[in-house]
Amino acid sequence: MQRYIEKVKTLLEALPYIREFYGKTIVVKYGGSAMVEEDLKRSFAQDIILMKYVGMRPVVVHGGGPRIGEFLKRLGKESRFVHGIRVTDEETMDVVEMVLVGKVNKEIVSLINSAGGRAVGLSGKDGALIKGRKLDPVKVEREGLPPEIIDLGRAGDVVSISPDIITTLEERGFIPVIAPVGVGEDGQTYNINADTVAGRVAEALKAEKLILLTDVEGVLDQDGRLISTLTTSEARGLVERGVASGGMIPKIRCCLQALDGGVGKAHIIDGRIEHAVLLEILTDAGIGTEIRKDGQ
Repeated sequence: MQRYIEKVKTLLEALPYIREFYGKTIVVKYGGSAMVEEDLKRSFAQDIILMKYVGMRPVVVHGGGPRIGEFLKRLGKESRFVHGIRVTDEETMDVVEMVLVGKVNKEIVSLINSAGGRAVGLSGKDGALIKGRKLDPVKVEREGLPPEIIDLGRAGDVVSISPDIITTLEERGFIPVIAPVGVGEDGQTYNINADTVAGRVAEALKAEKLILLTDVEGVLDQDGRLISTLTTSEARGLVERGVASGGMIPKIRCCLQALDGGVGKAHIIDGRIEHAVLLEILTDAGIGTEIRKDGQ
């Protein structure tokens, strides 16, 4: 009997959070190991479905870089990155769209639906959801050589998000699953970073939360210890002092932009943990780093 009482206590711990987030939109960026390992894929789908059934409005934005790399390798085409951005020529863009929209997106939709949810897959082309633009060429400094200006091809950035199709699906009880492919004013397709898209979608929807799943614990201090809570000024300070580095910098900046744009809170969490999303939003302790506005 005690075992069942403990289960009830766990549910009661979640009750205040369920009440707080009822009817609220929560944008989750799905990527990393959580998209690869079967147990993590299953637990992620269950998390999203439970959120929906207790009255939250989850929106999923997914990546898929490793799958793109695998497909390009099979075609005998090498992946090239500059400052962490995939150089996306015409052929690579075709592969990106085919893999993200035609394969990965549909697999995630099927995963959620087979576990009892009602998911619908979207790309940025659907309903003019993601308007994009070409990223500017970048300068690469190389020791002993003159700087090189590199055209990133169809790698893009978000110009604007038109959330009507998302809100329509939410109102009808569906879970939107979004591939980070945008379309420009010229009709060109652009490959856009999934974190960037998730942040801008959260901003457009005035989401209660933005959650980024990663393959690290969260934001770490100078001694390598997890920081559970940060204000926006503290997060900016970590970047400026070089404590946050590498791939964590764009994730923090994505969160800061979303918070500046009206998102309630942002979270960077470890997607390698089963049920990471529920552990972060429905428990007292949480598992990753929460970033909130100064004075909040």
